[in-house]
Amino acid sequence: MKKIINWMFAAILIIICGTCVFTCCSNDDNGMVVSPTEDSSQFVTLTDAVPDAILEIRYYGTYNFVGSRIDGYEEPTALLTRQAADSLKAVSNDLIAQGYRLKIYDAYRPQKGVDHFVRWAQDLQDTKMKPYFYPDLDKSVLFPQEYICLKSGHTRGSTVDLTLFDMTTEKELDMGGTFDWFGPESHPDFCGNPETGEYTGDNSKSPSVPKRSITAQQFEHRMILRRAMLAHGFKPFDTEWWHFTLKDEPFPDTYFTFPVRQLKH
Repeated sequence: MKKIINWMFAAILIIICGTCVFTCCSNDDNGMVVSPTEDSSQFVTLTDAVPDAILEIRYYGTYNFVGSRIDGYEEPTALLTRQAADSLKAVSNDLIAQGYRLKIYDAYRPQKGVDHFVRWAQDLQDTKMKPYFYPDLDKSVLFPQEYICLKSGHTRGSTVDLTLFDMTTEKELDMGGTFDWFGPESHPDFCGNPETGEYTGDNSKSPSVPKRSITAQQFEHRMILRRAMLAHGFKPFDTEWWHFTLKDEPFPDTYFTFPVRQLKH
């Protein structure tokens, strides 16, 4: 009976979120309803355009919030539109001069990958990755709080999730939180003002979560990435420090469905 109730609750959430398919995660979606397409002709393999980038494609492996390989990720590679890849190359050149390389977690995401997230979110019993990615949240809130949505800007091909790798220490920069952490600690303005780069140490706007903080150095690491991305045409996402979309993305009204694998063209 409990399982039936959980499924009923999840179905209700889908119906509710279904009424705002293109407004959930609204600053990453633009409100346009379009047909999906399999056409990959305007995409490139990210490392062909940005050969210095390091890949750690989380959704090809099992260390992600689902705990398994995500549908549509057939190879551990990353794809982007040509325009986004060219802009990311400029970001990479900028950061290499500062002693950093880009590390990519995700880029283009096929719609079947988003659908996989939705199915996982419906199964309220599957919480095996909860300690690693959402320990403060009950899984039932992931739809209402818009951690999982029916559409993602990633499927338009000009969004990338990334961090910085320090070439001196040969380690990732400490950003004060892991990629895909579900919580306010992932917000770019957590403990600081991303517009000014000022660290305040104040997370009082998140009183409902355990008292956590990030250091001034961790906040500055986030700002190094943010400044470079914004300087070369990307816009940030207000709930994820690692997530950026090309401001003038070439396909703002198109959702793609081809799988993630090396392109042959």
